Amino acid sequence: MKKLKFLRDSQFLKELQMRIQNFSFSELSISASEIEELMGFEPGQSPEPFPGLIKQALELAPEFCSISGGFQIFGNVCVHPENKTIQIENQEFHPGKIVVTQWKEATKAAVFVCTAGEGISNLAAKKAAEGNEMLAYVLDVTGTVTVEKAAAALQEKIRKEAATEGLDITDAFSPGYCNWNVAEQHKLFSLLPTGFCGISLSDSSLMHPIKSVSGITGIGTGCQQKGYQCNWCNDRQCIYGKIRRRKKTKKNL
Repeated sequence: MKKLKFLRDSQFLKELQMRIQNFSFSELSISASEIEELMGFEPGQSPEPFPGLIKQALELAPEFCSISGGFQIFGNVCVHPENKTIQIENQEFHPGKIVVTQWKEATKAAVFVCTAGEGISNLAAKKAAEGNEMLAYVLDVTGTVTVEKAAAALQEKIRKEAATEGLDITDAFSPGYCNWNVAEQHKLFSLLPTGFCGISLSDSSLMHPIKSVSGITGIGTGCQQKGYQCNWCNDRQCIYGKIRRRKKTKKNL
């Protein structure tokens, strides 16, 4: 059975090779302001010593990030609004009302994963062990920004591929967000080859390398990218929600 699975995964990887993308750090155009924003500061207004630490992190990151992502497109997707489920191949997902509503026009799905690699997290851990906790923190945030930007670039590739068939896409959704149980990561990963893009999943649904993301994107005529709305989610600790609420408050002043 193990040999059969290995052969199946090897063939699957061969078929997927055009949908696996490696990114250089420079092509993601990560700015200091993006790191500041995720740290909770207004762009260009982080206090000392953070500007210098961010500059240092941006200089180190290209050497320590190994950025890659990939996706597989599945047809014959079934969306069931009545029980708030989405069927992809032999897996039934329960992402809840928010995601299912966005998927109502989807007839295909792109299942994707993306990672910044383990190097950036290892470097952050090393700096923390050396007593440089502030640089370790900035490096950790830099890793998060890196994988999020890579995921956005991958989403654009999915959009362009869908467009060749005259189709549109939804926003990308991930287990653990929008009240979707993170345990369904295992269902998502079962649709991809073992170790796809060098990412593995623990029994508790944590991805390794840590700076990795996964998710699904709906594809179909009439699908829309609406941008994420904070009222979709009840996680008040989400850093992205905090950024959006801060911007909204500033705009209304």
